[in-house]
Amino acid sequence: MDKLLIRGGSVLKGEVAMSGAKNAALPILCASLLSADPLELGNVPQLNDISTMLRLLGDMGIGVRHEGDDGLTLDGSGLNNPVASYEMVKTMRASILVLGPLVARCGEARVSLPGGCAIGARPVDQHIKGLQAMGAEVTVEQGYVHARASRLKGARICTDMVTVTGTENLMMAACLADGETIIENAAREPEVVDLANCLVAMGARISGAGTDIIRIQGVEKLHGARHSIMPDRIETGTYLCAAAVTGGDIRLTRTSAAYLDSVVDKLMDAGCEIVVERDAIRLTAPAKLKSVSLRTAPYPAFPTDMQAQFMAMNCVADGVATIRETIFENRFMHVSELMRLGANIQIEGNNAIVRGVDRLEGATVMATDLRASASLIIAGLVASGETLIDRIYHLDRGYERIEQKLAALGASVERVR
Repeated sequence: MDKLLIRGGSVLKGEVAMSGAKNAALPILCASLLSADPLELGNVPQLNDISTMLRLLGDMGIGVRHEGDDGLTLDGSGLNNPVASYEMVKTMRASILVLGPLVARCGEARVSLPGGCAIGARPVDQHIKGLQAMGAEVTVEQGYVHARASRLKGARICTDMVTVTGTENLMMAACLADGETIIENAAREPEVVDLANCLVAMGARISGAGTDIIRIQGVEKLHGARHSIMPDRIETGTYLCAAAVTGGDIRLTRTSAAYLDSVVDKLMDAGCEIVVERDAIRLTAPAKLKSVSLRTAPYPAFPTDMQAQFMAMNCVADGVATIRETIFENRFMHVSELMRLGANIQIEGNNAIVRGVDRLEGATVMATDLRASASLIIAGLVASGETLIDRIYHLDRGYERIEQKLAALGASVERVR
């Protein structure tokens, strides 16, 4: 199994391009299930989760054609197998996103309960509740969600909690439903908006995406379209943190600060200078970072997917920071690994108290999930000596060519066995 070897001490400098957003691309790939016409996509990142989703769609009869480095054409005319097997979805929670589109277009779906990162329960009950409100008959049998409906009906749905994949699943299902569907307490994330924009290009009638109330007027069918995936705001934030912790000066291109307000604000609080351009961001780090406290919450608040990266920054910052995690109950698993590098962190319930230390020292550590992997890389970049990160397959699920991009900025990073 591959590992990542980091020799700390390099200052990140230079320019690198960011990739398309995985969390936007995955639901948009599933949107191809809603139409028999081709869906042409650009800026699609090359990641393990994307490959897994494409194999899953291929098993269902979706034609997949790669166009250059980051282009795809998905042809839904051959859809003939509305089943997502356990073997296909056990490693990726986003597989549940095929449920709504399959029921809407095929009238039936059989989808295995998904797996993925071990960062909390993340139940799919809100997906099921919403489909039932739209008239679907849903059962859970032998680890599979089985849903049937001759045609879904418009409904008023108020989710018990803010759920991104739940909002996306129900929004896609509602596109082909009979009548109007209103989703209340909807997720407001930019990736939800990107999916809505793609669906509208396919002929869907959606308003309110980006707010907590989304209205969808069902149509008889959707047609093909072209759409470019939005930049990955979490990848962008991760590289900004990496530059900040090393005292670097970097410019990230093919990205935007439009969806990163909370992250940019915290980086500035830490002492970083940030210059925002139309499609680029430049960060210049101070000689010594200041600790920043934060609390994760649904967008537009601070994203849970950036919590681990900021914890790594705080490990060597001046002062004491409190990090409160409100989204996932198991998202402090990286703490013990950061402590192996010499970090001073104390856990109190869903709070982590981080006291900055003068230096971290390289060691062998283990990645427990995708964003934990990123935090260990950030810590390894500033640690003295060598840091060896095990189980880096998590990284390939969410960061495209991360060792090459970091190397382009001057880091000493290599994949080893």
